[in-house]
Amino acid sequence: YHHWFGPRAHIPSAPEGVVKLEQVFSHARGRTVDLFTAVPHGFGDGKGLPVCLILHGVSGRPSDYQGFGLGRFLTAAVRAGAPPFVLAGADGGVLYWEPDPAGSDNPQRMVTDEMPRWMAGRGFDARRPVAWGWSMGGYGVLRLGEVRPGWLRAVAAFSPDVTHSPSVAADDGVYRTTPLGVWCGRSDPLYADVRGFVAKLPRRPQVL
Repeated sequence: YHHWFGPRAHIPSAPEGVVKLEQVFSHARGRTVDLFTAVPHGFGDGKGLPVCLILHGVSGRPSDYQGFGLGRFLTAAVRAGAPPFVLAGADGGVLYWEPDPAGSDNPQRMVTDEMPRWMAGRGFDARRPVAWGWSMGGYGVLRLGEVRPGWLRAVAAFSPDVTHSPSVAADDGVYRTTPLGVWCGRSDPLYADVRGFVAKLPRRPQVL
């Protein structure tokens, strides 16, 4: 996994804006978690900007995001014409962003109930977030569209692990109305399953 971010990895030369890694207590998870936020360069503390939530995979955590260059990618995207927004992600553990049936750890509820409050408390506009995730987190963002229909403005899933649950592999009517983008490399072991998932959707994703 981490070789993707080695010397040959492409990270834009665009400058970071305000990038923070904080620790916050999550009642939903019953523990203190890392919270990463990034504002594009030139937009101060990001007050009033909309939010893109990040759901990580099994490897990679909010403490890695700055090293991944996410702040620089964000500035580069805005400079290329994307409307300015904030990236925000908290540590969800390895529960596939689902409630732990054997305990009180619920990273899904942390995202839906606590992160909007954390974002609003930092001055961001979290009323209609979008969500982006990869692998385990790609599954997680797809599930968010199901458990809170209409809450997300859009969903971006990179190599989503749709094999984890039959729920997201079925005909998923929520994506009849929620804009969806799906990306998966042809050499990815999940490629066939992702293609199968996309084929069962009620409409083709906006980005594929």
